[in-house]
Amino acid sequence: MDRFETSTEEERETAVSAAAAAVRRGQLVVIPTDTVYGIAADAFSHEAVQALLDAKGRGREMPPPVLVSAATTLDALAEGVPPWARALVEEFWPGPLTLVCRQQASLMWDLGETRGTVAVRMPDDEVALAVLERTGPLAVSSANTTGRPAATDAGAAQEMLGESVAVIVDGGTSPGGEASTIIDVTVPQGRVLRLGALSLDALNAVLEEHGVVLADEA
Repeated sequence: MDRFETSTEEERETAVSAAAAAVRRGQLVVIPTDTVYGIAADAFSHEAVQALLDAKGRGREMPPPVLVSAATTLDALAEGVPPWARALVEEFWPGPLTLVCRQQASLMWDLGETRGTVAVRMPDDEVALAVLERTGPLAVSSANTTGRPAATDAGAAQEMLGESVAVIVDGGTSPGGEASTIIDVTVPQGRVLRLGALSLDALNAVLEEHGVVLADEA
C-alpha cells in the first residue's frame, strides 16, 4: 500500500496518477471526497467491485454508488431521469447529493443486487474529480469496514482498509464529515432514502416549481 500527500501541485499530480493507474490495474484505492473518504474501484470490473465489498465486509445486497466527474455522465449511466431530478443535479452537483436512478439497460457491469438501479453522485472535491476524469465512473463506498464510522482522514482509512487497497490519497480532513443525502428518483414524486449533508428544506426549495415535495421517509 502506498500513501500519497496532496499538499502541492506536484504531490497531487503524483497521487492522482498513482490512484488512476491502480484503478486501471483492477486494484482498490482510497480517495478523499467532499463528504467522507471513499474506497474506490473500477465500476466496470466485477472483480474489483467484489474486492471492494469484501474489503468492507459487505454483501452484494448493498451495492456501492458510482461517482462521476461530470453531470453529463448521468445520462450514460441512467435512463428516465425526471426533470425535477435534473433540477436537483443542476443545483447541487458537484456536491453531497446521490440520486438512485434506473440504470441504462446496455451497461455491462455488476455492482451487486441493484434491481436495475444505480446510485450516482458527482463529488465536490478537486482531487476526487481529477482521479475520476482519468478513470471514468468509479464504484465508491465510504472508507470504513462495516459497523465502524466512515473515515474522515487518510489515517483512519489506512487503519481500517490499508491491507486491502493499493493506494491511499491523503487530502487532509474531509470538509464535510457527513454522508450525502440519497434520493430515489425512480418513483414519480421521489423518495428520501437517507438524509445527510443536504436538508429537506434545501431540496424542496428547488423542487417547489416542479410540483414535487420530498418528505423524510428515511
